[in-house]
Amino acid sequence: MTTVDLGLPVLGGLDLVPTEDQVQRAKDFASDQEVRWCPGCGDYAVLAAVRSFLPTLSIKRENTVFISGIGCSSRFPYYLDTYGMHSIHGRAPAIATGLAVSRPDLSVFVVTGDGDALSIGGNHLIHALRRNVNMTILLFNNRIYGLTKGQYSPTSEVGKVTKSTPMGSLDHPFNPVSLALGAEATFVGRAMDSDRAGLTAVLEAAARHRGASLVEIYQDCPIFNDGSFDVLRKPDQSETRVIPLTHGRPITFGTDGRWAVVRRGFGLGVAPTADVAPADVVVHDTGDHELAFALSRLSDQGLDHAVFGVIRQVQRPTYDDLSRAQVRHAVDGGGADLRELVHGPDTWTVAGGRVLDGAAIGGSTR
Repeated sequence: MTTVDLGLPVLGGLDLVPTEDQVQRAKDFASDQEVRWCPGCGDYAVLAAVRSFLPTLSIKRENTVFISGIGCSSRFPYYLDTYGMHSIHGRAPAIATGLAVSRPDLSVFVVTGDGDALSIGGNHLIHALRRNVNMTILLFNNRIYGLTKGQYSPTSEVGKVTKSTPMGSLDHPFNPVSLALGAEATFVGRAMDSDRAGLTAVLEAAARHRGASLVEIYQDCPIFNDGSFDVLRKPDQSETRVIPLTHGRPITFGTDGRWAVVRRGFGLGVAPTADVAPADVVVHDTGDHELAFALSRLSDQGLDHAVFGVIRQVQRPTYDDLSRAQVRHAVDGGGADLRELVHGPDTWTVAGGRVLDGAAIGGSTR
């Protein structure tokens, strides 16, 4: 069922959020709090990118909310001059859902980490995505628990030696993009903390999308997992690994498009562009769910290849719009009759009982 079928207006993610008449600047979104992360932490770059793209949305700061869980990234709300809440471990999507449903005039962001979102918060994350709640989720992935001093996380590689896995991790890691696509998220993207332009573009697209948006951000922890994504940063290695995506364009990468993504059976592979026919090069389509999932599987734990950009973007009615429509329908007299519900045939009568050894024993009839 589409939004049009339900009689709901077709909206963008920010259409109901009040806009600002004055020109905004990045410094307008900086709070008076001292930023406290370790020197070299990738969170600094993400914070700078967020502060720089928020003015492009032209929405009022008092209608912008950042909700975080627990972790290094979850200090984010302190450093932005917007409304915010540093909530509890893994529950940020649940709190954000309540805000999105009750306040359509808010732009709601969730800031979370790989441990916060994919371990204790995994259930909340997947249900927020499948419900398509109108929120933007920034998932900082540094493949480690940084705040609690270097234990392995749900995205750590098999064999990862940490304080909690001194003989190497036995767990197979989550692929956050694959997980989000499996939960039917209507917007899924990926970016790198050090790629300011790419990160800003994906964040802005996610914020303008109506529905649940998830952006995985590869982010470095210089203290407990330094250099975890160096193979994607160093020019001599990124040449054959980093795959940028543009909707409607053939997927090629490397210097002068030296490499191409091609079909291989039911999946995808990489081949020298010169060795394949132009028609065999895959054209990116953000509306193709199967293609999006296949692209996500190019990014294994060894990072032989990694796609960046908007991976999937489709339109589907949002949970919050549908919920508010139901409430309006009930208020207008189209809902269930409360008197009929209370006094209808589906009731139970509790018969008198007796006490046996301190326990009430009784019967009931329908």
